[in-house]
Amino acid sequence: MLRIGGLIVLLMVTCLVPAAGADDGTKTGPLMTRWAADVTPERALPEYPRPQMVRAKWQNLNGLWDYAVRPKAEERPAKFDGQILVPFPIESALSRVMQRVDEKQRVWYRRTFEVPADWQGQRVLLHFGAVDWDATVWVNGKAVGQHQGGYDPFTFDVTDALKTPGPQELVVAVWDPTDTGPQARGKQVSKPEGIWYTPTTGIWRTVWLEPVPQTYIAALKIVTDVDAQEVEVTFQGVRPFGEIDRDMFQVVVLDQGKEVAQVKGSLGVARLKIPDPKLWSPETPYLYDLRVTFNDDEVTSYFGMRQISLGKDELGRTRLMLNNKPVFMFGPLDQGFWPDGLYTAPTDEALRFDIEFTKKLGFNMARKHVKVEPDRWYYWCDKLGLLVWQDMPSGDKVDTPKDWQRPADSAKQFELELERVIDAYRNHPCIVMWVPFNEGWGQYDTARIVEQVRKWDPTRLVNSASGWHEMGVGDVHDIHVYPGPGAPPAEEKRAGVLGEFGGLGLPVSGHTWQAEKNWGYVKFASPDELTDAYLRLIPMLRALQAEPGLSAAVYTQTTDVEIEVNGLMTYDRAVIKMDAERIAAANRTTYGPPPVVRVVVPTAQAEAIEWGYTTEQPAAEWMQPTFDDTKWKRGPAGFGADGTPGAVVRTKWDTADIWLRRKVELKALPAQPQLKIYHDEDCEVFVNGKQAAAIKGYVTNYVLVPLTEPGALRVGENIIAVHCHQTRGGQGVDVGIVDVTEPALK
Repeated sequence: MLRIGGLIVLLMVTCLVPAAGADDGTKTGPLMTRWAADVTPERALPEYPRPQMVRAKWQNLNGLWDYAVRPKAEERPAKFDGQILVPFPIESALSRVMQRVDEKQRVWYRRTFEVPADWQGQRVLLHFGAVDWDATVWVNGKAVGQHQGGYDPFTFDVTDALKTPGPQELVVAVWDPTDTGPQARGKQVSKPEGIWYTPTTGIWRTVWLEPVPQTYIAALKIVTDVDAQEVEVTFQGVRPFGEIDRDMFQVVVLDQGKEVAQVKGSLGVARLKIPDPKLWSPETPYLYDLRVTFNDDEVTSYFGMRQISLGKDELGRTRLMLNNKPVFMFGPLDQGFWPDGLYTAPTDEALRFDIEFTKKLGFNMARKHVKVEPDRWYYWCDKLGLLVWQDMPSGDKVDTPKDWQRPADSAKQFELELERVIDAYRNHPCIVMWVPFNEGWGQYDTARIVEQVRKWDPTRLVNSASGWHEMGVGDVHDIHVYPGPGAPPAEEKRAGVLGEFGGLGLPVSGHTWQAEKNWGYVKFASPDELTDAYLRLIPMLRALQAEPGLSAAVYTQTTDVEIEVNGLMTYDRAVIKMDAERIAAANRTTYGPPPVVRVVVPTAQAEAIEWGYTTEQPAAEWMQPTFDDTKWKRGPAGFGADGTPGAVVRTKWDTADIWLRRKVELKALPAQPQLKIYHDEDCEVFVNGKQAAAIKGYVTNYVLVPLTEPGALRVGENIIAVHCHQTRGGQGVDVGIVDVTEPALK
């Protein structure tokens, strides 16, 4: 690594990316990663794509395919346009095409393959990791299947379509309506801007073949029970119609190669006792190996002994529990986009890098945001120890009302794809929470969807909706506050979590998707400013863990994405934008016991407290202790407009500005004072004439803000003075003081 002007530049570039139009067909997008140089037709994601169900023999079909883009209604083209590098989306630079496709067009793929001689007499399965969105497949001119869904893997048995030994032709036709259809699509849009990005069309995960016996294992379901010290393995077997029922299975559990449990039988469910189990956690991501045989078929897998639940801490607050112990989950919002591959990471090393980076910065969790990754991303989370909240990619409408009635066909497709995603990824121990909706995007029938998810997977928590349309269901109450942080009110049966906050932005010249007009929630001018701003958030986050009892937080975000510059890293993963050591040290403080929060000056949440106030410009010394405010009006806090989200309003305020003053008596000085404040919008706070805080923007919940001049407080009489300025929408202001004390180390 190299530090330049506060930036940490990752020196891992081994060669330059070829320019657009190079002889080998490669192209260069607006920005490329260092791993792009490692991508060749012979090495296009060559790793086995399904780590939790591995067979010894397989054939990777990634590489150069023929492609053509034609009007949607046209039949198979007689002539193709050129070659595309699968599995990279056609819009990406790594595909070697870099062409946009709209809803009126269809993408055609073609290649040949040969079946190895030692596969004779076996069934041949054709696997697609993912195709976005509607795929029809032919082998040797025979239709073998159709699939709709952009995020779930699917398989066709192509045995009966194969010819005698020799070249076999594989053709795939794909149609993707992107944001003109109601299907799940996440942040893909036809016209990228702001938080919306370039779409992915067609094949975007590995395509591969494998031979299986006539009777074979089609799927595994692995469920661990930490309390019972058991693992349950269920598998679905496939056999030809009319075959004599001679099915026998064997399941073996291995601990570093040593057998610790085994069972045999003739049913598809096995329960195995795991003696003195080694539990999986971010600190100790221990994985057991698994070997399953079914007649003549054998697959290997793995699992982690871990349990996720809700429970009470020592003070009776509802918390997220990992292996029956409270755990604060803290990590970035991970969008999973790549400047050169879009939805598809250039290499497996690149996939792993993002997870290693997240861990090195002291995080223990990531929220995979409205996208589903290939199996190998979750494999690295399993192996390296990163908790995952898994969003379902959103679809249909974005700005939906709270009681929106989703069209029946749209809802049916959404639920079909949601169930498939859960089935496909449920065995990964890293995934601890399913998130069906984000910020009301396509949100509908929330309570029923929560119960459906619980039915499909009762072993994980359900976050009904991250942000916005709060319906009182699910295992957590999730709010979004930018920059924040903030926390929802404490509840008896649900944990409070902060599903998004932060969004601190810094464009880094030479490492942005576009040279100008980049976007961030809050922008800074230097790495030092950005680091300092981030570090101011962590003490606030710590305080919220105690009061009202925050259980998790998600910082926006892992990397920049296209014109968004809110990343901890640049989009090309070349520059860490903050001081990594300081950030990691601060992040790790969030995992200790919560601090103690003592109210010093109460807010309107607790009682109706009188303030002096005026909505007319006062004299310049209005914040000084000697200022005479006897002619100001008097009213109970908080001040604002009814209906403002999160505000406590006892006194109406509907002008552009308000000035407040209050006298408080302190018998002792707080050790670590912080303001507890609600503001909509910009707010200045003074203590005894000295500025204690200057805050921009607005919040939707009370937040804690360290005093910039904590020494301004004194024993005896103190004057708190506040100015709040509002421009549009709701408005409100209320201020108190708390003392936040970290627990003594044991």
